[in-house]
Amino acid sequence: MKRVIAIDGPAGAGKSTVAKIAAEKLGYTYIDTGAMYRGVAWKTLREERDTSDAAILRAVRDIDVRLACTESGTRVTVDGTDVTSEIRTPEVTHIVSRVAALAPVREKMVELQRVMARDGAVVMDGRDIGTNVLPDADVKIFLTASVEERARRRYEEMKEKGYAVDFDELKGEIASRDKQDSERAISPLRRADDAVLLDTTALSIDDVVARILELCE
Repeated sequence: MKRVIAIDGPAGAGKSTVAKIAAEKLGYTYIDTGAMYRGVAWKTLREERDTSDAAILRAVRDIDVRLACTESGTRVTVDGTDVTSEIRTPEVTHIVSRVAALAPVREKMVELQRVMARDGAVVMDGRDIGTNVLPDADVKIFLTASVEERARRRYEEMKEKGYAVDFDELKGEIASRDKQDSERAISPLRRADDAVLLDTTALSIDDVVARILELCE
């Protein structure tokens, strides 16, 4: 049976990391919906003079965002340009919540995401997959972790990539993003009623993946 697996949770909970590994082990396609919103943010920063709502809506109007699964991971292209690395910069991270909160942006991305999941055998992660994008998903999981732990993970990730980041500032940004994501009017971050809650604060990546695979049996 080709299942559809939805993984939701706040920033830094480890969604992308474990979803990618679980998809590989299941032989499924991994769909990183956050990367799609980051693609819109990247295009806004590249082509517009500002990051106002109007600028974001101009950027998304005719955007072509594509995800391709390769041996080295998911490649992201925006209008034919590979932006896999560029969408992970602090500048993109800084505005992506505002980008994702705009109804026309979400409508366009959700439409693309549903097409990608149409044939099953997918693991999709994001903020509103189980509640809005794929409400009929076969398996729904809500990953979470303490703000402190999520900030630590993001701090290590950014340091590895060569970015100079302040831990306390990062922690504040994550708490702020939690608030933005959970309070936005359109498809807020929340756990679906039928989603399994998985707190990853004290768990290793392998532990989390093993639990996800158990739920998919």
